[in-house]
Amino acid sequence: MAEKSEKLKNMSEAELNARHAEKMKKKKAARDKIIATKTEEKGLIMVHTGKGKGKSTAGFGVIFRALGHGMKVGIVQFVKGAWQTGERHVLEKFPDLVTITAMGEGFTWETQDRQRDIAAARTAWDKAAAMILSGDYDIVLCDELNIVLRYDYLPLEEILDVLRRKPEMTHVIITGRNAKDELIELADLVTEMEMVKHPFRSGIKAQKGIEF
Repeated sequence: MAEKSEKLKNMSEAELNARHAEKMKKKKAARDKIIATKTEEKGLIMVHTGKGKGKSTAGFGVIFRALGHGMKVGIVQFVKGAWQTGERHVLEKFPDLVTITAMGEGFTWETQDRQRDIAAARTAWDKAAAMILSGDYDIVLCDELNIVLRYDYLPLEEILDVLRRKPEMTHVIITGRNAKDELIELADLVTEMEMVKHPFRSGIKAQKGIEF
């Protein structure tokens, strides 16, 4: 390794540039070969979970990207119904492409009423399931559905059954920490957000434009 480092130090700028170009040429050829084998298209089940911040943000990032392609999207927010979120204000400006429903009444520790939470979860899921199975939407985002499943407000097998029966090209995004193992197994894409540092731990409150 030291010998290689010394050799690089003794190279001229032109030699370094030529070496870099050759290395990138080989890398591109390898990548093109891999990409050429990826020919299938299908609606994906995507799960964003973990204790770190950014799960819903990642989901909405996909939604905004899809809107840039004129795709039709459906969104159900399961536990943020009481929040006036920035993403909701933006998405309401695209009524032809976006159906957004915020069915929850806040986090379960705010309502402190299990039966009310279960009823809200049922109403939200019925709406989300109808969107998923209709075939009318390119992408359906079930924001914070994992929290609902964590508290067993809905039967997990019912959610899995709908996901298995979704139209072939419909994408579904599910967010929230503590994703169930069965959902992770079924999903095509699973990302776990890891918390390294969070301002809340330092006494900084949730702020407009950052958390909501």
